[in-house]
Amino acid sequence: MSTTNKVLLGILGVAVLLGLWLMSSYNGFVGREESVKTAWSQVETQYQRRFDLIPNLAESVKGVLKQEQDVFGTIAKARSSYAAAPSGSNEKVAAANQLEGGLSRLLVIMENYPQLKSSETVQSLMTQLEGTENRVSVARERYNESVEDYNVSVRRFPGKMIASIFGFSEKTRFEAVKEAANAPKVDLSLTK
Repeated sequence: MSTTNKVLLGILGVAVLLGLWLMSSYNGFVGREESVKTAWSQVETQYQRRFDLIPNLAESVKGVLKQEQDVFGTIAKARSSYAAAPSGSNEKVAAANQLEGGLSRLLVIMENYPQLKSSETVQSLMTQLEGTENRVSVARERYNESVEDYNVSVRRFPGKMIASIFGFSEKTRFEAVKEAANAPKVDLSLTK
């Protein structure tokens, strides 16, 4: 075999190895991105469960809490915003956060009304809602773990070059809203 053929064969071998590495890297990004999408779908599934439970809870409580109509308005508005927002969007996250604000106000109100605590329907719905909140928390945690794995692969060298070539970019983690650090303020006076 001549020297030229050996050099060509060597170049061909390097090109094949490079092609296999590029293909493997690309497929790795695709797999991680799909994991992020799946994790986000789980978050949305739990949000939907929450959105389905809250109207029942609100209706159970509404009759007793006529003076707290603004809380129910906030919850209804958040549900509408969530339903109208595109899947996986920042608008969906904002609507979910708006709902959490209204929900936390509702929970504070309920704590201060003993007749609600004794209602079997309200207690059942509260238990279901508590379970849903735990599921939302777990789903968010898994989503953030998937995003972290994906973002690390997008930012590390040489993956960063491959990611930029094929249009893979960092994903946003789910973070608590700034208002989450403050306890909700609810005016429970009967005069309005």
